[in-house]
Amino acid sequence: MMLTNVAISLRRFGASALLLTVTMQPLPGRAQTSPYPQMASLERYLEPDAREEAALARSAAPAAISKDATVLVLTKTGYVAAATGTNGFTCLVERSWMKHFEDPDFWNWHMRAPVCYNPGATHSILPYTVFRTNLAVKGASKSQLLDAVKAAIANGQLPALESGSMGYMMSKQQYLVDVAPANGVTASSWHPHVMFYEPAADAANSGASFGANTAGSPVIFDTSGGAIEPWTVFFVPVWHWSDGSPGPVVMHH
Repeated sequence: MMLTNVAISLRRFGASALLLTVTMQPLPGRAQTSPYPQMASLERYLEPDAREEAALARSAAPAAISKDATVLVLTKTGYVAAATGTNGFTCLVERSWMKHFEDPDFWNWHMRAPVCYNPGATHSILPYTVFRTNLAVKGASKSQLLDAVKAAIANGQLPALESGSMGYMMSKQQYLVDVAPANGVTASSWHPHVMFYEPAADAANSGASFGANTAGSPVIFDTSGGAIEPWTVFFVPVWHWSDGSPGPVVMHH
């Protein structure tokens, strides 16, 4: 498997690692400045049917994994468990406040990012999502969120990365960015992919040891900077969505 032939820039969206912004034309009428300057009403970020959100969360990974996972759904008080799993994985749908803090879509209420974390990521990545979300649903501003996350990392309230942490983002129903279709990529999604986490301090060494961001390599990592989480994310596009249907063609870079 090889990299897509479209130019790629990477923006992390927090715990679930990366928002991939492929080089496409913006949607007609979209301004250069953010159309989401502040948080919309909380209802816009919520799904009216918890069962539908649970199904969307499970779609992040193949059914053989997600059927036995714990499933979280977002409510106006934060995430709550819709199902208790047995395999240590946790599936949920992240919202736009998990992006980089400077991302213009930080408050994009359209975004739905289904992700399934393995046990290591459940222990050490998921707490960051829960922490940000608990503040966001209470109406915290972006600057308040940023300050709170920095303080929680500094005082040890949020955990260090656990070795072997990874996640699946293979949902055909993902909505990541507002862009027009091009090169086989829809207006809402990128490629199905899996993610692997390494300590941020080891990013350069890890990138070299994985052969990331080199011609023909399927391994990509974020070099955009500006993330505050103590990890670097490596991800690999895969050839099919979680339901088994083919994803966009992955061609040589």
